Amino acid sequence: MSQAAPAVLDIRIDGAVAHLTMARPDKRNALNDRLLGAIDDFFRAPPEGVRVVVISGGGGNFSSGLDLSEHVHREPADVMRHSRRWHEVMDRIQFGGLPVVAVLEGAVMGGGLELAAAAHVRVAEPSVRFQLPEGRRGIFVGGGASVRIGRIIGPDRMVEMMLTGRVYDAQDGTRLGLAHYLVAEGEGRTEALRLAGTIAANADLSNYIVIQALSRIDDMARADGLFAESLCAALTQTGADAQEGLRAFLDKRRPEFS
Repeated sequence: MSQAAPAVLDIRIDGAVAHLTMARPDKRNALNDRLLGAIDDFFRAPPEGVRVVVISGGGGNFSSGLDLSEHVHREPADVMRHSRRWHEVMDRIQFGGLPVVAVLEGAVMGGGLELAAAAHVRVAEPSVRFQLPEGRRGIFVGGGASVRIGRIIGPDRMVEMMLTGRVYDAQDGTRLGLAHYLVAEGEGRTEALRLAGTIAANADLSNYIVIQALSRIDDMARADGLFAESLCAALTQTGADAQEGLRAFLDKRRPEFS
């Protein structure tokens, strides 16, 4: 009898928080099609009641990127389709509506950095190593780095990073914006859970609008962005959650959103 393949993504639900842990520690959580598909499956249909996702890697690494050991020769059209598949999954993470907090340890490289960049909040431990090694391997990024990471650190810095294969440590990466929080060794998950609790306590619509609007407004002309901002304000400031937020402020208590 054949044994079932081991799970590549561990999913645990704790109240309003879903914990996704990539479970390929022997591969430093390198992303193959199976792991990417498991992540996609979750974000396509997250369990009811989940308000925040915490994603991490098991075994001391977030992800070392695309699993090159499973790389197969592809024709140009197939490479493009494979890249567009990555874009689809990363867009679903960024724009699916659920806030995502990434816990970064060890290798955060190539496709792993592309995955981290699709998260909304990134917490780094001192062991982190940020790298885009594709340029040194004779290839180009294909999972969204040219847009997401380029916007975080700027195209000039990204060109240098890819040409040289430079590795940024946790401190420099946080200074550049690749992480938002830098914590002590072993405290990444604790800080991520604290942040997840804060985010989960927000109004769902407010979280949703923040996720959906700000990156898109950044793509717009100034006047269009300001108009979109007004629409978002109109949606969020006229409902029951807005009324509760105002009452809580006046009553000097924490709001209790539905």
